[in-house]
Amino acid sequence: MQRDLVSSEMHGSLRVRVPAKINLSLAVGPPRPDGFHNLATVFQALSLYDTVTLRDRADGAGVRLTISGSQANQVPVDEKNLAWQAAELAAEQTTSKPDLDIDIEKGIPVAGGMAGGSADAAAVLLGCSALWDIDEDLAPLAAQLGSDVPFALVGGTAVGQGRGEQVASAMTRGKFHWVLALSDGELATPKVYAEIDRLRGDQPVLEPVIAEDVVRAVRTGDATALGAALTNDLQPAALSLMPALAALLELGPEHGALGSIISGSGPTCAFLVSDEEAALELTVALSASGLCRTVRQASAPVPGATVVSRDTPI
Repeated sequence: MQRDLVSSEMHGSLRVRVPAKINLSLAVGPPRPDGFHNLATVFQALSLYDTVTLRDRADGAGVRLTISGSQANQVPVDEKNLAWQAAELAAEQTTSKPDLDIDIEKGIPVAGGMAGGSADAAAVLLGCSALWDIDEDLAPLAAQLGSDVPFALVGGTAVGQGRGEQVASAMTRGKFHWVLALSDGELATPKVYAEIDRLRGDQPVLEPVIAEDVVRAVRTGDATALGAALTNDLQPAALSLMPALAALLELGPEHGALGSIISGSGPTCAFLVSDEEAALELTVALSASGLCRTVRQASAPVPGATVVSRDTPI
């Protein structure tokens, strides 16, 4: 349903909190004719957040995007940013152009394989929907923006198929504890996919399927089983492009991690541990290793994009 945007005399604002994600399993199929790959993945939302504040601007003022927080200088503040594109897409569901301030406070690592850009796009979609009273299903809009955007709306634990944009929530029991080692440098997602295609060469590649052992482990809350089941088809490509990550991954089991995995296309390395005490012990070891830029702790699963405050004009 199309609706008019608020007039310049009625300015509203709101804040949305949106989490990072990790792929507990990621199976990658052969290249499709459109250049993408079919995926079968299990997502989990982590307690690392971006906070996105939206404010209506005067009619005709357009979109203005500002970024703050860690590595903010690495994030575009123009039409290249998915959050900007999300505002334009949301406005297409109305009768006006977007006139909006978007302020993003980064808590999700930038270019770390944790879908921070997709998370921001999801936050803007949700925020614009609330701010402008857009009566539309956001999932198809999210899928237009990127493969990880629909999951950022849902959060929790979910299975993803297609390019990852076909998302269905999965039952989860208990809390899982993660330690994230953030590396210097970045791995561009298209380059990682190109590398996995190169490494596979002419060998046949089957269509991907959901890792049932991962789904079973999260349903039962069995962290030990989940640690043993973590898998990422992109990991060999990430290690080929950034070999230093191998030594970092090896540190996890040496210091009590139940499982180690590269997050998505990398280069963040994620370690599943049994509890907060184990998380602290591993954090100290990783920090002392000199192999990573910084270390963060997180728990999972957490909800997806959520409006946390709103100032609505009378």
